[in-house]
Amino acid sequence: MGAGGRMPDPSETKNILERVPVDPPFSLSDLKKAIPAHCFERSVIRSSYYVVHDLIVAYVFYFLANTYIPLLPTPLAYLAWPVYWFCQASILTGLWVIGHECGHHAFSDHQWIDDTVGFVLHSALLTPYFSWKYSHRNHHANTNSLDNDEVYIPKRKSKVKWYSKILNNPPGRVFTLVFRLTLGFPLYLLTNISGKKYGRFANHFDPLSPIFTERERIQVLLSDLGLLAVFYAIKLLVEAKGAAWVTCMYGVPVLGVSVFFVLITYLHHTHLSLPHYDSTEWNWIKGALSTIDRDFGFLNRVFHDVTHTHVLHHLISYIPHYHAKEARDAIKPILGEFYKIDRTPIFKAMYREAKECIYIEPDEDGEHKGVYWYHKL
Repeated sequence: MGAGGRMPDPSETKNILERVPVDPPFSLSDLKKAIPAHCFERSVIRSSYYVVHDLIVAYVFYFLANTYIPLLPTPLAYLAWPVYWFCQASILTGLWVIGHECGHHAFSDHQWIDDTVGFVLHSALLTPYFSWKYSHRNHHANTNSLDNDEVYIPKRKSKVKWYSKILNNPPGRVFTLVFRLTLGFPLYLLTNISGKKYGRFANHFDPLSPIFTERERIQVLLSDLGLLAVFYAIKLLVEAKGAAWVTCMYGVPVLGVSVFFVLITYLHHTHLSLPHYDSTEWNWIKGALSTIDRDFGFLNRVFHDVTHTHVLHHLISYIPHYHAKEARDAIKPILGEFYKIDRTPIFKAMYREAKECIYIEPDEDGEHKGVYWYHKL
């Protein structure tokens, strides 16, 4: 280590686009043994603190925007609204992350508390809590399996659509990114776009959808009822305050949550260094390791560190976010070359991945014929 500096991290000093290995010499048990025991402890008091903290910050943003932006001259108001939308969407994304954590039973020691908190938070942010919890669980169980993963399933070269070639230019990539970020999550929930192919139409609102098992269908219906209750509350607000007020104060920030969520997960699962596997090569730990951490700067903390502890999250998803960095650092020496964090600035990384990661194919001369890598057109 240099004078006053930190030890260089191999995951950061090597070419970030260099492919990760595909045959881990360690087990999940090896990783768990390296993590301090207290990192597995869930505290309902500490977890609740973050909920209350984020709600207070969200209220402060709302109060400031609702009280003072209408008093500003029109040109300044046009500048102030985007600032409010960004700030409110950021803090609401933090609340969404806590709801996601509830779905992994990482909020407390009691499943009913986790599900209650997660149901309220996700419903308020227009996400069907139980429906997404179960499809997301399937994603964790089958990460980067070309046959069974639930979402972010890349195409083979022969399956690339004709319009992908038309959009293979700077304006086309920007359009694709804007479309993915704004409509990607709603369309995934509604139509299962980019999701696993089932024998029939699948979405997250139909209790009989093939995404879900028999025992999950009642809770899927409960998710729908939660969203209906929120939509009814929105209707009452529109009648009382007007559609423009509701859109500015609530609608745009919630859309921003969707944008942030898609951006975070897209960058976690789309990278030239990450393999995908067919059934001849896939196993659970290979899939769990086939993701990458990202650096969102000051937003890492706002998003409760979900951005740069995602590799750990896929390996052990029930560790609370307030222990995640310590647990990640504990397993990094074991992971070695299997761990990567990409600190490329986010806008640059978005564009690079949209350009370089179009389809997957195995290496023609590679020894692992069931391992697929991203390529560009």
